Amino acid sequence: MAQNIKKTITPNKSNTTTAQVKNNIVSSIKTKNIETNGLEFAFGKENYRLLLIGLGFLLIGYILMIGGGSEDPNVFSDKIYDFQRLTLAPILLIIGFVIEVFAIMIKPKD
Repeated sequence: MAQNIKKTITPNKSNTTTAQVKNNIVSSIKTKNIETNGLEFAFGKENYRLLLIGLGFLLIGYILMIGGGSEDPNVFSDKIYDFQRLTLAPILLIIGFVIEVFAIMIKPKD
């Protein structure tokens, strides 16, 4: 039984030297680096620019929708029905979402 354990512990004798093993490891690492360097982002510069513009429209639309309430909960305020909250903000939100979808769907030129 001791001989079986000894056999499993002893290294495998083959024709490869440690220098050859190191060279194989280094070459495989180099080829992996070359392969990963060839990868590109899913979006191009134009896509990211459009995404930021769409995000700006969304942010402005949501900010314009804030407010319109009354200080006193027993008193109703008509400020909630003004042009800014009822018309302008939803239009900006729709424009922002359309730009976002377009920015995601457009194929990068690079």
